[in-house]
Amino acid sequence: MKLAIFDLDNTLLAGDSDHAWGAFMTEHGIVDADDYARHNDEFLRHYQQGTLDIDAYLRFALAPLAEHPAEDLEAWRAEFIERDIRPLITPAARELVESHRRRGHTLMLITATNAFVTGPIAELLEIPHLLATEPERRNGRYTGRYTGTPTFQHGKILALEEWLETQQVRPEETWFYSDSRNDLPLLEQVDHPVAVDPDPVLRREAEARGWQLLALNVVEETAE
Repeated sequence: MKLAIFDLDNTLLAGDSDHAWGAFMTEHGIVDADDYARHNDEFLRHYQQGTLDIDAYLRFALAPLAEHPAEDLEAWRAEFIERDIRPLITPAARELVESHRRRGHTLMLITATNAFVTGPIAELLEIPHLLATEPERRNGRYTGRYTGTPTFQHGKILALEEWLETQQVRPEETWFYSDSRNDLPLLEQVDHPVAVDPDPVLRREAEARGWQLLALNVVEETAE
């Protein structure tokens, strides 16, 4: 098996799906607009700076799921995916995924963004394997907590190792595409690390180590 692993936000998407979902919820009055938007922006800054407290962030991000019935959440999510996410998938990102698919590689999306948000995005990209932070559900409702290890920083390595053990397979060749300094632990583990539109820290590391640099996320403007 040859395994192509993709980060999602600001890698295959020209934007951050987790932050965009928060913005969608504030716009639709699902959460308190001012308070939620302020914390959402603050957590995004911490993520970009490499200082995110993942437990604190997940308590914040998953809390709204516990406050609404699953059917309402799923209806909102469907609108969000079509309106806000589909336009963020650039032709270059689609072609990258397809280039690995044509070569018969196993495709995987691995992201710290929770599976409630990212499950439909993996389907949209036709990527069959998703490793994402799993929101906890009991009696048909979300609890606002998560299960297992968050797929963030070293947690991505742990989740991947667990997946490989369940599959009882070891890949003969691996790729990982990411934009973020937070993914350096996994980038260091694969055969082909690729920095996609990288943040300044990852760019410096990639240039110093001779890793491939790739630009995917230029969203074409529609001519009026």
